[in-house]
Amino acid sequence: MIRILLFEDNKNLRESLSLYLAGTDGLWLSGAYANATDAVKLVRKYQPDVVLMDIQMPGISGIEAMRAIKKVNSEVKVLIQTVFENDDKVFAAICAGANGYIIKTPKPENYVQAITDVYNGGSHLSPSIAAKVLAMFQSQFVMKEQTYVSLTPREKEVLQCMVKGMSYKMIADACNISFSTVHSHIKNIYEKLHVNSAPEAVVKALEMRLV
Repeated sequence: MIRILLFEDNKNLRESLSLYLAGTDGLWLSGAYANATDAVKLVRKYQPDVVLMDIQMPGISGIEAMRAIKKVNSEVKVLIQTVFENDDKVFAAICAGANGYIIKTPKPENYVQAITDVYNGGSHLSPSIAAKVLAMFQSQFVMKEQTYVSLTPREKEVLQCMVKGMSYKMIADACNISFSTVHSHIKNIYEKLHVNSAPEAVVKALEMRLV
């Protein structure tokens, strides 16, 4: 059972998403809130596995709330949701420790997939966000000198899929391997790149020109 806390200031979206998540097998919605002012206190109280956080919140922003949450519990997975694809916000969220970044959608099943991805140790970068991250690094943030990291051909293939924002299931299908094998490869990638999340792995892969 994946325990979830939802922070969303849009009442209609918060209520509709709450109903869907609460009624989905394998998920447990601990609470849904219109602002993130008490996010740290609520995380301590409910001990969620995944926090679904709107980036644009009243009081304190979703990024500020995420930073505070990560300080008290680094194990909590934080999935940022937004209608914005602003470059600065994307990088601010990734650098602050976001485990995933999803563009708001009327399809609630997309949220379930994203939540499952980050809970299983992966990430969910909406395709448009993944493309934006890649373009930004290629244009201005890529290091001039390549740093050598010993990745196997299969690990590089999996890493390329991660850069494209693919889920564990999509990677398994694309590489014709099992879900558990994908998990094993990603664990090895994290260790070799010295990172703890898929967004960090994507950033480092692009920075080091590994893909």
